[in-house]
Amino acid sequence: MSTRVIPGAEAFKFDGGPIGVLLQHGFTGCPASMRPMGEWLAQQGLSVVGPRLPGHGTTWEDLEGTTWHDWEGESERALLELSGRCSTVVAVGLSMGGAMVLHLAAKHPDKVSGVVAVNSLVYRPDLMFTPVARLFTRTVKGVGNDVKKPGQDEIVYDRVPLKAANELGKFIRTVDRELPSVRAPLIVFSSPEDHTVKKMNSGRILKRGGGTHKELITLANSYHVATLDYDAEIIFQRTLDFARSLAAGVGTSQPDTLDPA
Repeated sequence: MSTRVIPGAEAFKFDGGPIGVLLQHGFTGCPASMRPMGEWLAQQGLSVVGPRLPGHGTTWEDLEGTTWHDWEGESERALLELSGRCSTVVAVGLSMGGAMVLHLAAKHPDKVSGVVAVNSLVYRPDLMFTPVARLFTRTVKGVGNDVKKPGQDEIVYDRVPLKAANELGKFIRTVDRELPSVRAPLIVFSSPEDHTVKKMNSGRILKRGGGTHKELITLANSYHVATLDYDAEIIFQRTLDFARSLAAGVGTSQPDTLDPA
């Protein structure tokens, strides 16, 4: 497997105080989509880690050779390292990264104090057909840089290997089943105009999540990669407030109503 990481796609880590934040990128993307958020939170005194999942940030051929358990392992290592030195840890994920942090919250409820899911993917039935599609083609055209704000680059692959897409499908089906076990306080950020993930995913997370403290925040001026878009500052600030409230032992808001269409 290649060891050359695309410049700008590297993992990052910023040491700070006792409040920690795990920032998880999405499928075929890399930590570049989360780095501005990490840098901003670090400036506010938080400890931050942004792991690069195996097969990401190098070549799509590398991604083709990984499984969702490989992705889980790297994200889990980052969580355990962070929770070992921070008394409060909020796990934040974009797209498939949102599914990952929900998975970590279900698997390690003692390590994850709160979850922030940004335009997250937990339900896409058509991925069940990728084994059939692989009989005809190895890859399909990539989807990325769905950003309303000009000049942004999340550093994403231009091809998606169907073998990895099948792994993605298996992973999100696992997470969907786990949602009732996610009892940590939860914030769901949702862009109504998202060209990558259907917004019904946000409604599904809120409805099926097992906790009592859940909140929906609508991102009216952003597309899918909202952490790099016009509403990024809203995500940054609300995550900071959320993390500080959890560290202080203060509960979060009850959920808003989301139209699942």
